[in-house]
Amino acid sequence: MSQDSDTPKRSKRTTTTSKSAAALTPEERAAMKELAAERKAQASGEDGERAVLAKIAEMPEADRSMAERIHAIVKAAAPSLTARTWYGMPAYAKDGKVICFFQSAAKFKARYATIGFSPNANLDDGDMFPTYFALKKLTSAEEKKITALVKIAIS
Repeated sequence: MSQDSDTPKRSKRTTTTSKSAAALTPEERAAMKELAAERKAQASGEDGERAVLAKIAEMPEADRSMAERIHAIVKAAAPSLTARTWYGMPAYAKDGKVICFFQSAAKFKARYATIGFSPNANLDDGDMFPTYFALKKLTSAEEKKITALVKIAIS
């Protein structure tokens, strides 16, 4: 027998950080942790409305005032949607599936907040259409656009 056949093969060591986890920013990793906590809370029957209002209250003033207004707009335009958090963001769902969400500028250190619509939203308009909208300021004109988009999204 050769010496090589008697020697046990060494297994390759793996690190605790996978390539995909290393590619995520700290903000993205935090969002993933928030998603795991949200799923646990939803499974235990936690009130989504209360969770959304708590997330909004944690935001810096500029984002908070926009998020409060968007929350009111969505609730008025689509009272059938259920408020919940999604990756730590205020979101609004239909039959358990997120339709739209608000992302604060501070969350990902962006220069603008975002209102986004998931693939569950009915915004299809031809072969190409927007699903994310940057918000630097929320005026009555933007409020009207958001109201219209939310109504279309749930139609």
